[in-house]
Amino acid sequence: MNSIVLNNGVRIPELGLGLFRAEEEKETINAIRYAYEAGYRLFDTASFYGNEEQAGKGLKELDAPREDYFVTTKIWMDDMESGDIRGAFERSLKKLQLDYIDLYLIHWPIRDFYEETWRVMEKLCAEGQVRAIGVCNCPIRSLENLCRNFEIKPVLNQIECHPQYFEKEVIEYCKKEEIALEAFCPLGRGKYLNDPILQKIAEKYGKKESQIMLRWNLQQGIIPLPKSVKRERIISNADLFDFSLTEEEMREISSLNIGKRAIDMDPETIRL
Repeated sequence: MNSIVLNNGVRIPELGLGLFRAEEEKETINAIRYAYEAGYRLFDTASFYGNEEQAGKGLKELDAPREDYFVTTKIWMDDMESGDIRGAFERSLKKLQLDYIDLYLIHWPIRDFYEETWRVMEKLCAEGQVRAIGVCNCPIRSLENLCRNFEIKPVLNQIECHPQYFEKEVIEYCKKEEIALEAFCPLGRGKYLNDPILQKIAEKYGKKESQIMLRWNLQQGIIPLPKSVKRERIISNADLFDFSLTEEEMREISSLNIGKRAIDMDPETIRL
């Protein structure tokens, strides 16, 4: 698996396993094992997912060197509101059974709380408890504030991104500022797999429509985080590196954008 260099020099794998809705302990542990065996080295969870403890057990059972895998988790809105940012981080660290987190993210940039949260995250980074810090669902306005007025700029913005929904302006801004991009919901929750354009391109390459969607993200330098607990799908979602989409195919796929989120939450209007 290749990697992308973040703006602080840390390397992150170019494909990850999303652990959202992996709730049962056995399925979470098995999903991590299946993914590791298939070549995944990036595992993405969050305190809100309620499975950090299960993820920690799964990582422990890999019996692999810590530097061999990359772990992301996130702080949730309630902890930001309470001001217990360090406590939230330490709880995540304990549940994951780790000595440090590779990437710590603000899950939603709530306007009244994200600045103070970021200041504490900067301290965690300076102390070596976190290798890199970033954001999710962050609009340009908030990104500009973090880039201009704080010591550490975000290394990454995790956003909903698939052919039927992507924010071109946010993507362009992040690339200009050397902020890496990750795609959650890169398959649009499976709502669009029957699209004729995807079917046509998938047939040409002998691939699945889901693999075309993931490859579309990869070729833009966006790290996709497909989620599954099923071994076959985990393996299939990593089978992306023996073909390339043409420029015309990339344009065709991008033309599918209908501006409709699969997850109906807007970072500009979300409240606790």
